[in-house]
Amino acid sequence: MREYRIETHLHTNHISKCGRLDAETLAERYAQAGYAAVAVTDHYNRDTFAYLHIDTTVPGDVTGPFLDGFRRMEEACAKQGVKVYKGAELRFDECENDYLLYNYPEELLARPEEVFHLGIAAFAPLARAAGALLIQAHPYRRKCTPAIACYLDGVEVMNRNPRHENENDRAEAYAAQFGLLRTGGSDCHQWEDIAQGGIVSSVLPENDADFVRLLREGEYKIIGADL
Repeated sequence: MREYRIETHLHTNHISKCGRLDAETLAERYAQAGYAAVAVTDHYNRDTFAYLHIDTTVPGDVTGPFLDGFRRMEEACAKQGVKVYKGAELRFDECENDYLLYNYPEELLARPEEVFHLGIAAFAPLARAAGALLIQAHPYRRKCTPAIACYLDGVEVMNRNPRHENENDRAEAYAAQFGLLRTGGSDCHQWEDIAQGGIVSSVLPENDADFVRLLREGEYKIIGADL
């Protein structure tokens, strides 16, 4: 049976201030590493919009510029035969927790100031109503704390970024305690992070909705945890 490697957590230097790699490089290297798909989860936080010189207090299109990294990845990955899913890594004003968001309508993130002020408790029902999936990234990393489980769909239990103490075992225990979905990802920012994590599935999702359906069903292995 064929297996497909899928990256769930990746940042581009086009959008994420901490990203060091462009779309062409990422697409080429993930294809070489045998990945069939990647989810682009550029940071959606105040640092990002400051880095992009976007004033979030002024009405206007912010979703378009924010998705530039995703669009570039779509173009670059098409040349490599790699599928791309749209994601984001959100941070609200209330704390330094980060949340991976998948399969969201662009209008959900159209007004950053409103999103930043909502916090996880108010944002979670909006995301669910829109059909999106909300996963807390690295919940035990320094300055992060696990969100109240009822606001989450899942937890990133295997974050493979080598520059942080992610305490993945504690994240795994939290997911198990509350029956949350489990995911894993490279949290790719720079060269050493490429193709270090993600999931492996016998099914390759065709689009964002299929990708979220796969995550909800849990029919995959987590690289570094189950392999």
